[in-house]
Amino acid sequence: MKLQKILSRFQKLHPKEIDLSLDRIKDLCKKLGNPQDKIKAISVVGTNAKNSTINGIFSILKEANLKCNVYTSPHILKINERFIFNNKELCDDELADLFEEIESINDNKPITFFEILTACYFYKAAQYPGNTNLIEAGLFHRFDATNILRENLASVVTSISKDHLDWLEKDEQTIEKIVFEKTSSLLKSNIIVAKQSTKETMDCIKKTISQNQSNKVFFNDDFNYSVNENDFFYYEDKLGGLKLPMPNILGQFQLENISTAVATLRTLNLGIKDEHIQRGITKISSLARLQEIKSGKLKELVKNNKLIVDGSHNEDGARVLNEYLQTLDCNKHVIISMMANKQHEKYISYFKDVSSITTIDLKTQPNSIRGKDLKEKFKSMPNVQYQPSIEQAIKSIKLKEGDLLLITGSLYGAAEVLSLN
Repeated sequence: MKLQKILSRFQKLHPKEIDLSLDRIKDLCKKLGNPQDKIKAISVVGTNAKNSTINGIFSILKEANLKCNVYTSPHILKINERFIFNNKELCDDELADLFEEIESINDNKPITFFEILTACYFYKAAQYPGNTNLIEAGLFHRFDATNILRENLASVVTSISKDHLDWLEKDEQTIEKIVFEKTSSLLKSNIIVAKQSTKETMDCIKKTISQNQSNKVFFNDDFNYSVNENDFFYYEDKLGGLKLPMPNILGQFQLENISTAVATLRTLNLGIKDEHIQRGITKISSLARLQEIKSGKLKELVKNNKLIVDGSHNEDGARVLNEYLQTLDCNKHVIISMMANKQHEKYISYFKDVSSITTIDLKTQPNSIRGKDLKEKFKSMPNVQYQPSIEQAIKSIKLKEGDLLLITGSLYGAAEVLSLN
C-alpha cells in the first residue's frame, strides 16, 4: 500500500505521461550526483525484442556468476520487475525507501513518471559500480530518459519497425524517422545491430550510424545463426562457430534475439565462456513473450489444451508471432485486446491461419479500444466474435483436442491474463 501511494504521487508530478525532453531527468540526476556517470551499461534500443534480448544477456551473465542490474519497461505484474540489482528484484520495502529518497530530493519539481523511475534506477545502480547494467530504452531513444549516459559498454539495436506513430507528426511517420530517433544519438563504443524485418530498415540503420565511430557489428555481415536438426542451432561470428542447444523459450524469432545477445557478449571482454552461453540460453525468464500458461485459474478453463499469452502489439510483433504459429500443426484460436493507438488492421492482417478470433475489452486501460470496435475493425477476418471479458471469451470458444488458445495484442492485456490466472 505504501508503494502504491508513492507511485500515485509520482504520476501527479507532471500533467503528461510522456513529454519528450532530457532537461528534467538531467536536472534531477545532477542533484543526485550524476549517478548515471558511475555505472557501466549495455543500452538496448529498438521497437521489438528489447526485453527478450536483455533477458538472454542477463541469463548468460548470471551463468558466468556476474552481477547485473537490469532496468526494463513496462512491467507486467508489478513495478518491482523494473528494478533488478545484484540479480534480484528489489522487494516492496526497499523500493519504497528508494522512491521516497528520490522523491524528497526532487522536491515536487515537475517530472514524468518514467523519468523519475529512471532517476531512481540510476541512483541505486551507482551503489553497485562493479555490476553490469542492462538498460532498456523507452519510447524512441533520442529524448528518452535513459539517454543521458555519457559512455557505455555497448548499444544493442533490436528490430525496428513502425510503432508509437501518434508521437510523430503525420509527415514523419516513416521508418527513416523512427530509425533516426532510435539510433542517431547512440554513444561511441560498440553497436550491435540485430536482424531487421526488411533490408530497407537495415540499410537505413547503417546510413544513420555511418558517422558514429563505434565498433559496429551487424547481423548477417558479422554474425548469424542456422537451425539444424537434433534440437540445436549453430551460431557463427568472426570468433568462430558455436553449437547451441535450443532455448527454453518458444518461437523462431527468439533465436534471432539470442544470437544478438551472444554477439553482444562475444564483442565485449566480460569473461564469458562458451559453456556460460550454452547453459544460460536454456534458463531464460520471459514474462508474456510467447509464455505458456501451465497452471492456474485460466488454465483450468482450457483443461488439456495449450494456453499461450503473448504481449505483441504492433505489425512486426504480429509478423514474428504468426511465423511461430505457422510452425504448429493444430487449430489456433486467438483472443485479442489492444490499445486504441495501434494499427489494428495491419496487426490482424498477419493472422492467416486461425480458426477463430475473439475480441475483448481491456478493462484496466482507459486508452484501449473497446472490444466491440475492435471486432468491427476485424470484420474482414472469418469467425470473429466479441466477448466482454477474458473468462467469457475462453468459455465461449469450443476447443477440440489438440487445439491451441492464444491471448495477445497488448502487454497490458497479457498482464491482465497473468493476474487473473
